[in-house]
Amino acid sequence: MRTKATFQIQDQMTFIRKALCFADQFSHCAFYQGNGIAYPHDSFPTLLAIGAEELFDVDKDSFSELAQFHQGEWLFGYLGYDLKNQIEDLESSHANHTQFKNISFFKPQILIEFNENTLEIEAEVPQQVFEAIQLTQIDTTQSTHLGPIQAKINRNQYVDTVQNLRKHIEEGDIYEINFCQEFYGEIHSLKPLDLYWALNEKSPTPFSTFQKFDDQYLLCASPERFLKKQGQQLISQPIKGTIRRGTNPEEDAQLQYQLRHDEKELAENMMIVDLVRNDLAKSSQIGSVQVEEMFGIYAFQQVHQMISTITSQVKPDLCFSEVLKNAFPMGSMTGAPKVKVMELIEQYEMSKRGIFSGAAGYITPEGNFDFNVIIRSLFLNMKDNLYSFQVGGAITYDSVPEKEYEECLLKASAIRSILGSE
Repeated sequence: MRTKATFQIQDQMTFIRKALCFADQFSHCAFYQGNGIAYPHDSFPTLLAIGAEELFDVDKDSFSELAQFHQGEWLFGYLGYDLKNQIEDLESSHANHTQFKNISFFKPQILIEFNENTLEIEAEVPQQVFEAIQLTQIDTTQSTHLGPIQAKINRNQYVDTVQNLRKHIEEGDIYEINFCQEFYGEIHSLKPLDLYWALNEKSPTPFSTFQKFDDQYLLCASPERFLKKQGQQLISQPIKGTIRRGTNPEEDAQLQYQLRHDEKELAENMMIVDLVRNDLAKSSQIGSVQVEEMFGIYAFQQVHQMISTITSQVKPDLCFSEVLKNAFPMGSMTGAPKVKVMELIEQYEMSKRGIFSGAAGYITPEGNFDFNVIIRSLFLNMKDNLYSFQVGGAITYDSVPEKEYEECLLKASAIRSILGSE
């Protein structure tokens, strides 16, 4: 039987680092933080789930089975992109370097919720957990040694593919498609936590998460929310539109203005807003879907992003798993119309997306949830000593292939930097 206890802490960040080192000794853990970033409808709370009391990785009827697994308890984990094959008549046949399962959740043995100067531990003996974390030593030895980054496709192949996708748009098959590419390499030696903290320092975001599933790690610096359920309200905040940060406040303001008035970026964002409105409508009370903010410009460490916010009121008695299924996968990482672009993604991309462009998050005992979009993320397979990351962008008829490639590199700049390639 688990109980809760509240503890005072003097130095929250030091305690968090110790708590993550403690958590990394277990087979499963999941950490979420919003980095103190003010965000519409809030960023991730600071949560740490430790140890797996029970595991879920059902690869058939996963959404309905997840509802059965929930049973009024906390769940932590992710939804992989290839769950699309359970929703539509689709397939995924490309190679998957990091071998993450399509879905994985766990019920934690220990849950820690961090507040400003206190924390609440839910465990069998909270005091013992608190003391164990206090005694945990942070390993400061350096051991990162990685092989060079390899590209699954080269620049010329990328440009040619974008030209082909523009033909599909010209012929009326699709309006917009998110085309992604993979980069990968070998791990010679590495401490995943060190890399996560390096990524978070380089790119602090409102939906950051560190997750461990046995020998596999997700290191995620996502700026994007897929879907949040809070009581009867649903919130989706798709990102479409990216531009670099300036070198000074004046240039920053100029670039923000440029992004906000870029016709191509506005068209991309508007198409995805329409798609999200349709997805939310499946789960929402009639007439409740509203665009709360259109074309909002938000600054992050490396880039400015154009973000829109769509809200609605969920239908009475609709299970959380149906809400997730009705909107999955997110339109910002597919395109429109969704099924056709997912077919073309399989045709033209050279790697299995796996959990990239899926969603990582948590589900509360009440059936509320918050999930990010798994982008700006590094995937580690410590058993096979491989790392991988993917990056993409929306392709429209107005896309310039060379510029789209440069935008991909910009989005990946934080990850490339911590891997030592920039």
